[in-house]
Amino acid sequence: MLTRDVRDARATHDVDLATLEAGLDALEQAEPTTSRRARLWAATWPKLVAVGLVLLFWQVVVWTGWKPQWVLPGPAKVFSRLWDDLVHGTLLDATWVTLRRAFSDFAIALVIGVVLGIAVARSRILRSAIGSMVTGLQTMPSIAWFPLAIVLFQPSETAVLFVVILGAAPSIANGIVAGVDHTPPVLVRAGRVLGATGFASIRHVMLPAALPSFVSGLKQGWAFAWRSLMAGEIIAVIAHANSLGVRLDTARQNFDNEGLMATMIVIFVIGVVIDALIFGKLETAVRRRYGLVDAAADA
Repeated sequence: MLTRDVRDARATHDVDLATLEAGLDALEQAEPTTSRRARLWAATWPKLVAVGLVLLFWQVVVWTGWKPQWVLPGPAKVFSRLWDDLVHGTLLDATWVTLRRAFSDFAIALVIGVVLGIAVARSRILRSAIGSMVTGLQTMPSIAWFPLAIVLFQPSETAVLFVVILGAAPSIANGIVAGVDHTPPVLVRAGRVLGATGFASIRHVMLPAALPSFVSGLKQGWAFAWRSLMAGEIIAVIAHANSLGVRLDTARQNFDNEGLMATMIVIFVIGVVIDALIFGKLETAVRRRYGLVDAAADA
């Protein structure tokens, strides 16, 4: 039997601990002192200033007469053409065709990259056999695969898919391999003690620990996939479909430099938006989950 004093001391200790935990929870969940509008403006104005400086530099170069304006048109002409193409032209349809290809092909590359990454990370034989080959595939320029892809599949959707997979899947796989390699052994041993062996160890221990590296691999894989797709659409017209790459090549052939630069702006904006709304949010969520949030992530 515990004496009354011991019981009272333990009860007081439990109350103090509960109070401390409640205080820490309240501190973590406290709302920032700044409003959402202020935080949005703080994250937006540097980007607006950067865009303004780029446009000013562009206009100054045009004013210098370095190139004739039919070769290098100014921002006003290009953005006027961009608006006309969006409202009255086929730019929106071309954008939709390219985005549909990008997301569908990247989804297939994602599945292949995840399976390949897990297999290489968990099998010493596979790592020894093809681990360096995966890295080698990642370093090859995507454009180098297109002659072979056209020979094998003709100018088709399959040819573009082939090159997108070869561009994106190795980056995704290497992200998983790097994350698994940097998983602390103590986590693996703890999971084994708790009964997480085999696939359960991969599912509940290694993949969560590899998540930061996996997200980095996803971002890099998307960048490779996007560049591969653009190269494929420029090289070959697929199924007679209008796309952003086809618009680029058509504008080049017709010396339509305003249309060329307007399409380039759309391609750039798509890349920035997808990175900010998808991969940027995903990376911030992972950082918060692992306690790695900093000022850049909050922005």
